[in-house]
Amino acid sequence: MAVKKETIETLLEESRIFHPDEQFTRQANVKNRDIYAEARANPRIFWAMQAERLDWYRKWDQVLDWEPPFAKWFVNGKLNACYNCVDRHLNTWRKNKAAIIFEGEPGDSRILTYWDLWREVTQFANVLRMLGVRKGDRVAIYLPMIAEAAIAMLACARIGAPHSVVFGGFSAEALRDRINDAGAKLLITADGGWRRGKIVPLKRNADAALTECPSVDKVLVVKRTGQEVPMQDGRDYWYDNLVVGVTVGGPCEEMDSEDMLFILYTSGTTGKPKGVVHTTGGYLTGVSTTHHMVFDIKDRDVYWCTADVGWVTGHSYVVYGPLANGATTVIYEGAPDFPEFDRFWAIIERYGVNVFYTAPTAIRAFMKWGEEWPARRDLSSLRLLGTVGEPINPEAWIWYHKHIGSERCPIVDTWWQTETGMIMISALPGIISTKPGSASVPLPGVEIDVVDKEGNSVMLGKGGFLVIKEPWPAMLRTIYGDNERYVREYWGKIPGHTLYFSGDGARRDYHNYFWILGRVDDVINVAGHRLSTMEIESALVDHPWVAESAAIGKAHDLKGQAISVFVTLKGKYFKELKDGSKTRAEFTSELKAHVVKKIGAIARPDDIFLTAELPKTRSGKIMRRLLRDIAEGRALGDTTTLADPAVCRELKEKYESKES
Repeated sequence: MAVKKETIETLLEESRIFHPDEQFTRQANVKNRDIYAEARANPRIFWAMQAERLDWYRKWDQVLDWEPPFAKWFVNGKLNACYNCVDRHLNTWRKNKAAIIFEGEPGDSRILTYWDLWREVTQFANVLRMLGVRKGDRVAIYLPMIAEAAIAMLACARIGAPHSVVFGGFSAEALRDRINDAGAKLLITADGGWRRGKIVPLKRNADAALTECPSVDKVLVVKRTGQEVPMQDGRDYWYDNLVVGVTVGGPCEEMDSEDMLFILYTSGTTGKPKGVVHTTGGYLTGVSTTHHMVFDIKDRDVYWCTADVGWVTGHSYVVYGPLANGATTVIYEGAPDFPEFDRFWAIIERYGVNVFYTAPTAIRAFMKWGEEWPARRDLSSLRLLGTVGEPINPEAWIWYHKHIGSERCPIVDTWWQTETGMIMISALPGIISTKPGSASVPLPGVEIDVVDKEGNSVMLGKGGFLVIKEPWPAMLRTIYGDNERYVREYWGKIPGHTLYFSGDGARRDYHNYFWILGRVDDVINVAGHRLSTMEIESALVDHPWVAESAAIGKAHDLKGQAISVFVTLKGKYFKELKDGSKTRAEFTSELKAHVVKKIGAIARPDDIFLTAELPKTRSGKIMRRLLRDIAEGRALGDTTTLADPAVCRELKEKYESKES
C-alpha cells in the first residue's frame, strides 16, 4: 500500500529580520559566505580540514567510511579527548588562563586555570585507575552541576573509560535503568547538591538504585554539602580521602577515532531510554568546530552555557567544545531564581560573561518575572546570545534581544539533538541575517531537507519532516547494545531512502530559512489540517499578557482533534486574574481572538486553561503528553522526570473541576 503523503500546514508569518552588524562581521571567526559552497563542493575535505583543529597521535587513513546507516569518521586516526581539552593547552599561554569558573548556589566560587584543571583531572584519573577502572569500562556519573562533574568526565576520557552521565535531578529508578543498560562498573556521585536552598539527596538516590545494579562494584563519593550519608564498607569511597597523596600527571590513553567516548540516554517512544553512543574523533571535531563558528569564540571571552552536563548540551557546549577550543567556561550549580530572580544576571555581571547560551523555556520564565530584574544588573559585557533546546517563539526572541542583548547582540538560535552531537542549524553571526523564531540555515558541511512521508522535498513555505541527508562527524554511531533499534528509529522511517529522521517537523521559507515546528508527535490534526503546536504557542506568546503556552490536540468527535491550550500569564496579569479584576472569560476570549488574528480561524483554540505553572522536565521541556492526559481525562502517565510532579496533579484537579 502506498504511503500517504503528509505535510504540516504552516500559518504563522514573521517578517522581521536582523542583519549582521558590520563591526561584528569585521572581527568574526567566519567572515565569508564562500565557506558554504566550499563545504558543499567536497564535505569530506571540509571536515578533514576541521579535524586539523585537534591534536592527533596518528592521522587518519580515510576521512569517512560510510555503509548506510553506519559511519566511521577519520578511520584509524588516534587521539585522546582529554588531551585535546586539557594537556595541549599547557604548551601555550593558556596554561594560566581560566578554564572553568564555578559558582555554587550558596555563593561559593572557584576558578580553575588549565594548569589547575590538568592537575585535578590527572589525579581523578589516577584514583579511577586505583579503583580498577580500565580502558573500555563504563563509568556512571551522577553529580550536581559542580566542577567535579566536568573533571570526572575528562578523567574518564583520559583513561579510555566511556562515561554515562545521568542528570542529578533524575530519580533512583532512572539512575538504576541507565546503569544497568550501560553495564557500568563504577558510579561517581556526591553526598548531595544544592537546588533552591535545599539539598538534593544524590547519595540516598544512588544507594536506592544500587540495590538492583549488579555491575557496580565501587562508588566514588564527592563531598559537596557536608551532610552525613551512609557509606558501605568495601564499596563506597570518599574521593577527598582517596585523592590525598595520589600522583599528579600520567599519560592519556591512545584512543581510536571510533572508540566510544560516552553513552548518553535520551527518552524513547517505547518508554525504555535509548543509550546514544558518541565516539571520539568525529564528535570532538564536530563540537570544537561548531563552538568556534557559531559562538564566534575568542580567547578573551568568558563563555556561559547554562545547561547541565546531564544533557547533551552540557557535554558538547559546557565541556568538550569549549575546552577543546581553550575557552573559559562558566559552570553554575543552582536555579536561575535563587535567591532572587536576577541570579543569572548577577553571574553575568560578576564574571563579565561575553557569550550566553540558554533555553527558550528559561527566557520565557525571565519574561514572566519581568524586565526589571535584568535591568538591575550590568549586562554590557555581553556580545552574543544563543538559544537551544526547542523552537523559540518570536516574541521571546525579541524580549531576549531587547532586555538581555540591549538590541546590539546577535542571537544564534540553534537546532540539534542528543543524537546529532553538535549544532546542525544556526546562523553564523558575522555573515547570516537572523529572523525571530527561525533557526536559519544548516551549518557548512551539513545537508538538511524538509520532506513528505515518501522522502520527496516539499515546496518552499510548506511544512514537512526534517531529515539529514548526509553523514556528519558528530553523529551518533548506534544505540548502545541495539543496532536494530538504531536502524529502525532513525533510518527506517522513510522507506527507500537513506535519510536520518529527526522526529521534528519543519518548513523552509522563501529565503531557504528553516523554521522548526516541534516534534511530529505534537502536530494537531484539526478537521484534516495538520497544525504545528509551535505556531499556535508562538501566536499566544505574541500577546503581551502571555509568558508561556503549551498547545495540545484533544480528541474531538467531529474534528478528529480540537485545540486545547494551557497558558501561563505574566506576573501582573496573573494577579489580575487572582484578584478578580479581570475574569477568566475575558482573558480566554481575548486570547482566542488573538490566535485567529495571527494565524487564522482554523487555529482558534476550543479551550484555554490559565495556570501559574506548566509541567516540565528537569531540563525545562514542557510535558505535552501529560497535558493530553489531563485534557482527555486519562490517568496521568509517568511523572518521574518532572521537575515538580505536584504541578501536574494540581492541573488535573483544576481541569476536572472545569476551572478553565
